Amino acid sequence: MAIESAPSFDAPIPGMSLTHALGDRPWQSPAQYSSVDEAIQYYMDRMTSDAFMDQLMDILELGIPVSDIANIIQTSSVMEGIHTVDVGVLVSPVIMEMIMFVADSAGVKYETGLDDPQEKQISKAKMAKILNELETEIEDKEEEQVTEPVVEEEEEPKGLMARRQ
Repeated sequence: MAIESAPSFDAPIPGMSLTHALGDRPWQSPAQYSSVDEAIQYYMDRMTSDAFMDQLMDILELGIPVSDIANIIQTSSVMEGIHTVDVGVLVSPVIMEMIMFVADSAGVKYETGLDDPQEKQISKAKMAKILNELETEIEDKEEEQVTEPVVEEEEEPKGLMARRQ
């Protein structure tokens, strides 16, 4: 006999996020760093620590693209009130370059996340071959089809708001 768990009453009440005073959240207050130069210096100091570099190498070895890591880092900093969204967008390429520099110096292979994955997989020759095969299949199917009149039955609308005919 399975024991059913009681409903959780620890969940937030709908609309609860709208009850905090303005400026209560970190992203509603003025940012700690308001210029791109200050934000870059913040990231340089933070990303050169040994603990950060070890974690970064582990994440890169898992195959997570550099662009995704940079976006996560800058978005979390925006949420913490470190800098604004626009400064984060301007700093993202610098974060990516720093991550790639650290990975190159440690000898870790990485994926930038800027490449088009479909462009790598399908070359023009493969595409031409696939198109030719599709054309021949379509021609074969057209020859096989017998033209018979198709009678479509209309379904009557169902439901509470459907019109009766």
